[in-house]
Amino acid sequence: MIFHNGKEIVIKDSSLSCNEFLKQVYKEHVNDYAKFFKMDTISKLAFLAAEFICNQASVLPKDKGDMAIVLSNNSASLDTDRKHQDTINDKNNYFPSPAVFVYTLPNIGVGEISIRHEIQGENAFFVFEKFNAKALMQYSTALINAQKCTHVLCGWVDVDKDQYDAFMYLVSKDGQFKHTEENINTLYQKN
Repeated sequence: MIFHNGKEIVIKDSSLSCNEFLKQVYKEHVNDYAKFFKMDTISKLAFLAAEFICNQASVLPKDKGDMAIVLSNNSASLDTDRKHQDTINDKNNYFPSPAVFVYTLPNIGVGEISIRHEIQGENAFFVFEKFNAKALMQYSTALINAQKCTHVLCGWVDVDKDQYDAFMYLVSKDGQFKHTEENINTLYQKN
């Protein structure tokens, strides 16, 4: 399921795999970024989550240069790393694919979001054992207070085989959302 501002906007057909679901969401809600089909699963998930946030946000084009992205998960790019390792392990069909290797870094999804939305600010991708609202809050608040950015797209984007979890929000110094660890955890648990 996909929720945006507390409202369910996409219901997942339980017979669909993670990749099938992401393709369905892309075709129904985006369908104008052909590079999507070259992305690994975690980048697709991050890209789609950011689409729902960035397309509804009131960030002026001039402010996108001052927008940061801070994402996290618990497995980095492990899902894609396994696929890359499979191309190395197959001695009868040994052909490590550069197309797969490109995505063996978790921050590639951040790059895809930045390209799509012309975001030019700071970015970071952290790996935590579990969702860490405190770290997201502290790091994004520090960026804003240091005047490194005016807005921060924050979140958690995790994929492991057919299990996936994404949560994103946009914060700014003058936003309506009170940016506290408690509020972030509440939002994460609602979705």
